[in-house]
Amino acid sequence: MIHIFVVFLLVSTSLGPVLSLQSVPDSGHRQLQNCTLNPYKDIQKLRRVQAYLKKINKPAVKTIQADGDVIDCVPSHLQPAFDHPQLKGQKPLKPAVRPKGYNLTEAVSESFQLWRDTGESCPKGTVPIRRTTEQDILRASSVRRYGRIRRHVRRDSTGYGHEHAVVFENGDQYYGARASLSVWAPRVTNEYEFSLSQIWIISGSFGNDLNTIEAGWQAFVCSCFFQVSPELYGDNYPRFFTYWTSDAYQTTGCYNLLCSGFVQTNNKVAIGAAISPRSSYNGRQFDIGLMVWKDPKHGHWWLEFGPGLLVGYWPAFLFSHLRSHANMVQFGGEIVNSRSSGFHTSTQMGSGHFAEEGFRKAAYFRNLQTVDWDNNLVPLTNIHLKADRANCYDIRQGRNRVWGTYFYYGGPGRNVRCP
Repeated sequence: MIHIFVVFLLVSTSLGPVLSLQSVPDSGHRQLQNCTLNPYKDIQKLRRVQAYLKKINKPAVKTIQADGDVIDCVPSHLQPAFDHPQLKGQKPLKPAVRPKGYNLTEAVSESFQLWRDTGESCPKGTVPIRRTTEQDILRASSVRRYGRIRRHVRRDSTGYGHEHAVVFENGDQYYGARASLSVWAPRVTNEYEFSLSQIWIISGSFGNDLNTIEAGWQAFVCSCFFQVSPELYGDNYPRFFTYWTSDAYQTTGCYNLLCSGFVQTNNKVAIGAAISPRSSYNGRQFDIGLMVWKDPKHGHWWLEFGPGLLVGYWPAFLFSHLRSHANMVQFGGEIVNSRSSGFHTSTQMGSGHFAEEGFRKAAYFRNLQTVDWDNNLVPLTNIHLKADRANCYDIRQGRNRVWGTYFYYGGPGRNVRCP
């Protein structure tokens, strides 16, 4: 394959400069620019890509094709987490004890991701991992940055293009959080942006020592006209994702299983795979439950997805501050506003409708809880609401006996009040 690639490059460069579509960050538009290929650099990049693929894609005992994704069933002890020096030779731990006050009242769904609709499943003793392709990595700015997001971290991050509509609680020591969040497929304007809904477990300052654990769903854009796809997935399905960092998104952490970190223990959930079904405006609503909590026995942070499915855990040694506890929990939505056309983005948050429209129209989180020092699920008591640009995306909180603490959030982005 490399030999063929070399021949192509030599022929191309002998013909002189090549016209290519290249992104222009200043304007956000795409235009034709002269670009002379560099055979040596391109071959080196291809070799780095192939080396990374060999490292991240583990031997599978079964492969499942579904809606453009390839799901590999990998023996659990061979998953990427066990490349970590502190995990080599180990096997996944047995499930942790859930917090006290946990009640599972909903029936467990066996079909909540598109790949499960095929009727196929991964055998016991394996974990389903979405296969990373060469095209996935080439969409990223570099092999090193693939699967990682660099963010400028401030409590008010609007100056850097990230906008939020969130509920958060701080002022105590937190050992987990739980909520159910509705799933939508928001419109995302361009390939530089995303829209997500998630839970954050946060510790440290909002400087270089920030530790976070994040889980939720995320949507990107697919711009097929320019053959430009989102950095991670290449489509606009909402996808179940996780993220972690111990140094404010600088060099540690990654999405999903794209580095040595998160240890998956479940053979029914593929992190990074598309969620199905999704909510529709004024129609059926679909939500997923998420819970993250610190196991009192080993100190690791466990993740539950849907009703009762333990996905796996983040080992405590990955973190500095979170090795002990969190000092903030946060729930809600986030978008990136690149202002690529000179005005506010039309990327939607949640359903794309404001909180005031309520059930069946606006996105929601319900049954918000935190986990205390004694592994008890408790209601939020010190709630704060924050909407960075309320005319673009807003939030409204409430409480009742069925949904406990809940909130509606989201919006369309650019409108007459959000120029």
